[in-house]
Amino acid sequence: MKRNASGFTLIEIAIVLVIIGLLLGGVLKGQELITGARVRNLISQQDGIKAAFFGFQDRFRALPGDYAAAGTNINGVTINGDGNGRIDGPNGAGTYETLLAWNHLTAAGFLNGSYTLAASNTSIPIDTNNPKNPYSVYIQIIYDGNYGTGTPPQKHNLKTGNQVPVEIIAEVDRKVDDGLPYAGGFQYSTYVPGSGTPLTPSDCVDSTPTPNVWKISGGSTNCGGASLF
Repeated sequence: MKRNASGFTLIEIAIVLVIIGLLLGGVLKGQELITGARVRNLISQQDGIKAAFFGFQDRFRALPGDYAAAGTNINGVTINGDGNGRIDGPNGAGTYETLLAWNHLTAAGFLNGSYTLAASNTSIPIDTNNPKNPYSVYIQIIYDGNYGTGTPPQKHNLKTGNQVPVEIIAEVDRKVDDGLPYAGGFQYSTYVPGSGTPLTPSDCVDSTPTPNVWKISGGSTNCGGASLF
C-alpha cells in the first residue's frame, strides 16, 4: 500500500489506536489491582484485630483494656482496666481503656507489635500506644454508639479510622457485609481520632434512596466505618 504523502495509512492509524487501547486498559487494570489490594488490606486488618479480641476474651474471660488482672497475668502490662465489661474511653477512674486495649493485646501475643501506655489518664493516640489504618490514621476499639445513624445501641466495635476513600469503604462493606452504610455488622462511622472534627455523613452516604447507600459518585476521600462485635 502506498503511503499518503499528507498523512498516515489506515493500517498505521489502526495500530496506533490498538496501542492506545492497550495502554488505557493497562492503566485501568492497574488501578483496579491497587484498589483491590487496599480493600483486602483494610479487611485483613479488621479481621485480624477482631480475631485477637475474641481470642483474648476466650483466654482471660475478660476484655482487652478492661481486664482488671492484666498486670498480674500478662507480662509487660502495668496498667489494669476496671473490669466492668466495657472498653471505655475513659472509664470511671480516668483510664483510657481504648488505648490500653492495644497494650493488653500485644503483650498477650494476640497482635504483632508492642504498644505501651505510659499513664492511665493518657487520652491521645500516638504511634507508641495505638496502631494505624493503611491510610496512616489511628484506629479505635471501644464500647460506644458512634456508628450507623440516629442513636444506635452502644456496642463494642472497631473503628477503621478516617481518610479512607468512600469507594474503598463501600467495597469493604460489600465484601464483608451487606453493602449498606447504616445496616449490618459493618457500618459508617463519623469517628476521627483525637480531637479532630467528626466526619460529615453527607460526604460519604447518599441519603436519597431508601435504604441509604454509600456515596460512590462525588463521594469523599475522607470516610470511615466500624465493625460491630
